[in-house]
Order: sequence, then structure tokens, then C-alpha cells
Amino acid sequence: MSSNNNSNYNKKLQPNANKLRKEMTKSEACLWKFVLSKRQMRNYQFRRQRPIDNYIVDFVCLPLKLIIEVDGSTHDNEVQYAKDKIRDETLKSLGFTILRINDSDVLTKISSVTNLIGCWIDEHAVVPPPSPRQRGKS
Repeated sequence: MSSNNNSNYNKKLQPNANKLRKEMTKSEACLWKFVLSKRQMRNYQFRRQRPIDNYIVDFVCLPLKLIIEVDGSTHDNEVQYAKDKIRDETLKSLGFTILRINDSDVLTKISSVTNLIGCWIDEHAVVPPPSPRQRGKS
């Protein structure tokens, strides 16, 4: 990867990312549809299943350097916890913040999840959100 690639996009993982976009879990699909897509969250653009370094993250807002991971029961064991810790440390070293959200919270407490993400943005955003695009006007 080139040093001017400030989002650390890994083109080699693009086919895997495309596959994951088509096979999102129910909780990922809900978070995307109801919270993160179409600039619903404070007018920031989020991307889903984005290759960053050697990982594919669930959701990322590049201007905020915010990654959101939706974790299911597969993350409840020591081996996966250790892998997640290494992954988080690598992504943090690239300047990203990682919010890990339990998939059951997305499905049962979507408003709390929305508030959590919104509060993080309100407290940490140093880049103002882009103004809403006006379609048909230059």
C-alpha cells in the first residue's frame, strides 16, 4: 500500500469485502439500514465492509476515523478475543477508533446503539459533517 493512502485501503481484499456486503448478518443489515446508510448519522458517510490494512471492518467513517464492529456470539471466546485485541491495536495504530457493539443490542436496543454512536461523534468529531448535498444544483 502506498504511503499516501491515508485510509489504508487494501484493494486485495476487495472481492472478500464485496462478498461480505452481500452476506451481512441481520444485525449488520439493521444497523446499516436504520442508522448508518444514506448519511443518517449526523450527515457523515459510512462505508460497509471496508478493507483497511489486512482487515475488513464492518463499518467505517473515514473523516472521523471511526470503525464500528458488530460482534456476535463468535466473539465470546478467548481465542477470538485475542484476535480482536490484535486487530484493534493494529487499526488504532493507523489512527482509527473502534466501537464494538453487541449484535443483540443492535436487534433489541437500536435507539441506544444510535445514541451511543451519535454521542461518540458529538464528543470526538474534529471534522464537521459535510453540508447536505442539494440535488440538481451545482
